[in-house]
Amino acid sequence: MHYTENMSVSRDGLKVLRDIARRAMRERHLEPEFSADELRAVGAISRAATSSAADIRDLRALPWASIDNDDSRDLDQLSVAEPQPDGSVKIGVAVADVDALVARGSSVDEHARANTTSVYTVAEIFPMLPERLSTDLTSLCEGQERLAIVIEMIVSVAGAITASDIYRAVVVNRAKLAYNSVAAWLEGAGPAPERLGEVPGLAQQLRIQDRVAQQLRQVRHAHGALSLASSEARPVLEGEVLRDLRPEESNRAKELIEDFMIAANGVTARYLTGRGAPSLRRVLRTPERWDRIAALAAEYGDSLPPTASAQALNQFLLRRRLADPVSFPDLCLAVIKLLGRGEYVLELPGEPVEGHFGLAVSDYTHATAPNRRFPDLIAQRLLKSALAGEPPPYSIGELRVLATHCTAQEDNAAKVERQVRKSAAALLLGSRIGQHFDAVVTGAGDKGTWVRISAPVAEGRLVGRFEGLDVGHRVRVVLVHTDVLRGFIDFELER
Repeated sequence: MHYTENMSVSRDGLKVLRDIARRAMRERHLEPEFSADELRAVGAISRAATSSAADIRDLRALPWASIDNDDSRDLDQLSVAEPQPDGSVKIGVAVADVDALVARGSSVDEHARANTTSVYTVAEIFPMLPERLSTDLTSLCEGQERLAIVIEMIVSVAGAITASDIYRAVVVNRAKLAYNSVAAWLEGAGPAPERLGEVPGLAQQLRIQDRVAQQLRQVRHAHGALSLASSEARPVLEGEVLRDLRPEESNRAKELIEDFMIAANGVTARYLTGRGAPSLRRVLRTPERWDRIAALAAEYGDSLPPTASAQALNQFLLRRRLADPVSFPDLCLAVIKLLGRGEYVLELPGEPVEGHFGLAVSDYTHATAPNRRFPDLIAQRLLKSALAGEPPPYSIGELRVLATHCTAQEDNAAKVERQVRKSAAALLLGSRIGQHFDAVVTGAGDKGTWVRISAPVAEGRLVGRFEGLDVGHRVRVVLVHTDVLRGFIDFELER
């Protein structure tokens, strides 16, 4: 393999990464390809789903729009805002009715149930559903009529959800917008996206939605929702050449969608409970390593209470963001590692379920991305049965098994994505053996100690002598070895 000094990965390098990704998928019990039967079944579908049912509202005239990544075609949700006479705003989130074309128990559904999620690797995306569905017939494509589940919320001037409803509807996406260009416009750093001038009232729509999203966010943070910077890395590609791995950065448009989805998922959870229906809740338990989080705060000259408190942790994070914005992402990465991973658990009406520590909410599910996540498709089916007054389509025992399976497969998918990122980073770093880097410790335990560098974003194992290090410690390291096929990157402490 040839490594260039400008730290890029050639077309041949991407092919190697694709092979690594497919092997990693199979090793983690994820199927990278659809069977011939599954593709034939999808090929037999001639058009998007329609319905003349009396309970489906006609909302095609509303100025719905999607905001997603520039290259996203699997559009799961749209949003719209309607100001009310009392100053509140009605927010509508339309979620693609994937269940309308993916029948429970069908071959396509069984594939989705097995994988449970789309897997996004540096080299290749492995969609949960065939692309003819996820990027076309079950996607909320611009200018196309689509069936949807609408989650409606009345948000007060103070940012509280005072009323909500869920129902089925037919909608049309008036504008496919992208995060970066919308954010630049909202923040006054760029021109308005072209579609804003072509769709009457859309610019005002986005201004209203942005204001409401910020109100929702302020309320969540007041309750202790954590202000964390993203630690994910996105590939920088030029055609078939990988140029870099750079940190995923948040912006106003991403926050807008995030705030609406968190609110809509909370409404969905409460709606199902109110109808006496079970649900798969998304929980993040109280962190087991709170003592290390408190010790980390002490290293910055701050303090946290002896028992876990999301509000106290968030106030510490806000202070650190102001004090040292450059190093803040490294601190966030350490905190994220110490918080642990989220999981799916079965919620039965009347039985307590732990909430989401990071979001500081007690009621939360995943229901807004059914093209990409199987738990969201399950939630959609539970919603539709509740709306129709019918029994849940899944038994309690089946839902309990699915909660465990979805958690495990999500973890497997994350490991695949991480493994391919590490192989990509090994390719990018192959010509830089012996160079020195600033790093942060991201893992410390019996299995080893890991550190992460930021240019490119890469995580590797620390070898040699390194006693006394723990998550969050900042160190200076030397790159000593890379292994592309195994995704190994080894560092030593700088002497």
